[in-house]
Amino acid sequence: MNKKISRLPATPRCSRGVGRLSVKPHWRRNLFLLDYEKFMAGKIEIPENLKAELPLSKWGKVLGATPIVMTVIATMLAGLASSEMTKAQYDRSLAAQLQSKAGDQWGYAAAKKTRGAIAHNSLDLLAATADVHPLDNTVLPGADAVTSSALVKGQLPVVERAKFGAEIQPALEALGNSASEKDIADRLVKIPSTDLAAALDAAQGAALAFDNATKPITKTADKTSESLMNTGDKSAFASFAAARLRYTAARYDTEAQLNQGIASIYELQIRKANVTAEKHHARSGKFFIGMLAAQAAVIVSTFALAARKKNFLWSIAAAAGVLAVVFSLYVYLYV
Repeated sequence: MNKKISRLPATPRCSRGVGRLSVKPHWRRNLFLLDYEKFMAGKIEIPENLKAELPLSKWGKVLGATPIVMTVIATMLAGLASSEMTKAQYDRSLAAQLQSKAGDQWGYAAAKKTRGAIAHNSLDLLAATADVHPLDNTVLPGADAVTSSALVKGQLPVVERAKFGAEIQPALEALGNSASEKDIADRLVKIPSTDLAAALDAAQGAALAFDNATKPITKTADKTSESLMNTGDKSAFASFAAARLRYTAARYDTEAQLNQGIASIYELQIRKANVTAEKHHARSGKFFIGMLAAQAAVIVSTFALAARKKNFLWSIAAAAGVLAVVFSLYVYLYV
């Protein structure tokens, strides 16, 4: 255990020239201890190039987070653009479905117009070829007042017509007068979709009410026609046939008008859906532009990281990001 101990000479690593007692086999450990004491005793200083890379100020920290924030904003804007495009496609699909329903109503109206015209022609032909007398109530035994008024006097059942709002009626008149698509679209912008749906329900309700009111009359007319044919009274049958043709022609004309009203509401809904689709399509394009601006900010800030010139390039990236956000808010609120 008795080993010779010697003092190490001063070395360049030890600026104070102070050595430590150590056994010769452990002189490297002693040098490390000397360097550690000097490091703890001296002032810790950050190199200048490292200071330039660290964003110590608040603005520097904000700029340092620019790539992450701009990536989030770009993703959000891409989602909004995709969402608006999906809504535009939905409105286009809805317009196509409404167009099919409107076509059905126009077809019903045309068919009933044709049947009404045939009834009018048959009535004229009957009046020209036979001796037609006014129909008497005695021919309709057991008929109620509504049926008697319809067949004897030619008065259709009174059914309340559909009433539309102050903004829908001018739009219907513009549609009936073949106004320009822009004029109709400008009117439809002010009309909520819920009001158009309520108007459609009212028009369909009026048509259904008229159909229910005329069904008993039609059944009574069928029974009376069969009864008169069995009696063989040609004069009474001719008078009844003329009254029935007159009622049928009037009924078909009224039903055609009701179907035209339903079809017109469908046409307004079609144009409303197309207007909404165009709006969503425009918003999608503008959100896409905002997304490109945010992506540009991400690219610029990435170049700033690569070039180690964060202050200038990151400021450009932050400005591009702010403009992207402001532009997107403008599109979302006002376009």
